[in-house]
Amino acid sequence: MRVVVTGGAGFIGSHVVDRLVEEGKEVTVIDNLSSGREDYINSSAEFIKLDLLNAEKLDFSGVEEVWHIAANPDVRVGSVSPEKIYHNNIQATFNVLNAMRKAKVSKIIFTSTSTVYGEAEVIPTPESHPTNPISIYGASKLACEALISSYCHTFDMNCWIYRFANVIGRRSTHGVIYDFIMKLKKDPKRLEILGDGEQNKSYVYIDDCISAMFYGLKSEERVNIFNIGSDDQIKVKRIAEIVANAMGLTPKFEFTGGKRGWRGDVPVMLLSSDKLKKLGWRAKYNSESAVKKAVNDLLDEMKLRF
Repeated sequence: MRVVVTGGAGFIGSHVVDRLVEEGKEVTVIDNLSSGREDYINSSAEFIKLDLLNAEKLDFSGVEEVWHIAANPDVRVGSVSPEKIYHNNIQATFNVLNAMRKAKVSKIIFTSTSTVYGEAEVIPTPESHPTNPISIYGASKLACEALISSYCHTFDMNCWIYRFANVIGRRSTHGVIYDFIMKLKKDPKRLEILGDGEQNKSYVYIDDCISAMFYGLKSEERVNIFNIGSDDQIKVKRIAEIVANAMGLTPKFEFTGGKRGWRGDVPVMLLSSDKLKKLGWRAKYNSESAVKKAVNDLLDEMKLRF
């Protein structure tokens, strides 16, 4: 089976590629390397350096399945450059779907986000909860979900849409843990924490995330939507303590802003993963153990030990 993974040089995408290769799939990675790294790509996969905005160059002839993971991964970018989110998420997804339609590819797996729910009224939040994003990023992912659903119903495709909590672990190049490490590398004596440190969210380790995505493929609806997250939460201040302790530092914490870390930040997030659990999936790590493992992963990768 020939499979295309967009964003396959990135954090989550490269792990998906590894799993597909393990399963004996013929994998082609499409990535423009704007945030991914070529050395993350499994050596058994074909690599095509290409921007998904170059629609005329997208050719999925002979492809049976597309894992569309490419996106602008930084939620905060939307409040500064919303056009970047539009092009890299919505326009790119439209181009992928159109290329699939032309090549008659019938399966797409898409990585969405918990931020499509906005400030959920029900915690843990099920997939049936109303979607009301408060960030440009969340809105763009919800728009992508709608496009994918419409293409599935119009052109006889099937999709698997995964709404992630915060995914963390080796090869990560963004997010709160990465940011804290980079800030402490620059100044070991102080650590700026966006928000009041009381933001309380779910974190899922990368291995659990990948396992969940493949479990979800057992469902065979036309449109399959699943949350992926741990069963508990951890506060940002606690994450800062874990990072500082792992680096052997005792910095002064400096909080900036109110309860939100940035415009569009959702201070409280916990997803219900009951739908996936019914298929047999279970997370091996809770939020705190996932954070501790991810911190050690990144410190080892960066060779940072104070």
